[in-house]
Amino acid sequence: MSRYAGPADGLPPQTALHTGRAVFTEAYAVIPRGVMRDIVTSYLPGWDRTELWMIARPMSGFSETFSQYIVKIAPGGGSDTPENDPAAQSVLFVTEGDLVLTLDGATHQMGPGGYAYLPAGAAWTLKNTGEAPAQLHWLRKIWEPAPGIARPEAFVTNEQLHAPRAMPGTEGKWATTRFVDPQDLRHDMHVNIVTFQPGAVIPFEETHVMEHGLYVLEGKAVYKLNRDWVEVEAGDFMWLRAYCPQACYAAGPGLFRYLLYKDVNRHARLRGPWSGAVSGR
Repeated sequence: MSRYAGPADGLPPQTALHTGRAVFTEAYAVIPRGVMRDIVTSYLPGWDRTELWMIARPMSGFSETFSQYIVKIAPGGGSDTPENDPAAQSVLFVTEGDLVLTLDGATHQMGPGGYAYLPAGAAWTLKNTGEAPAQLHWLRKIWEPAPGIARPEAFVTNEQLHAPRAMPGTEGKWATTRFVDPQDLRHDMHVNIVTFQPGAVIPFEETHVMEHGLYVLEGKAVYKLNRDWVEVEAGDFMWLRAYCPQACYAAGPGLFRYLLYKDVNRHARLRGPWSGAVSGR
């Protein structure tokens, strides 16, 4: 079973030196684990005994298609009314603890590695039934209808049930765990897990229309973001706007793995204030 990184507890001591790596640029942001402290959490209406780190949100001129939260739920906490936007679809990915997801009347036990896709308009609740805090990622995007395309169906699974698929020509050194078929046009966002073996690389600068959220679940690497090489490790978050060049060298002694969001499978909007992304690979 994989171990998944999460935010740091408490605050640094007053004796600590300022050596942070947080940066926000015109093309990308890096939010390191060390700056995701309790002091920057938020709360949401309808959620009990729950706090969250809002690590991505739509911003005009930057990344405009999605939000991503790290949600920490104390024992007995959760929500009977988690979503306030009927047009929003969600992915939940559990990193710690035990949760019960009720989805359209069916009950699902979710532990670390648990993954749920919740289509827009789904009726769901989420509760921490364990004796310790639970933690998960909650990603949200407005689902975009398209002619002749039905709304996706809900599903609940676990990472352990899906074998990573090697990227072409990499001999398995770079692989992706996919939870939906890339050619299923009902889905206009993908939330996958990318895994690099030690020493593996993205050997070219990917430059594409998809926006990205990359949360490092495990390991460390050197990542190329626009003009800069930056060191990232477990618990760090990278947030990329469309067309930000990216590459990677997995320099650590173990696996380097991250949870990856991207918007896919829709036309770019040509009218209106929102000019979101989309074509997929």
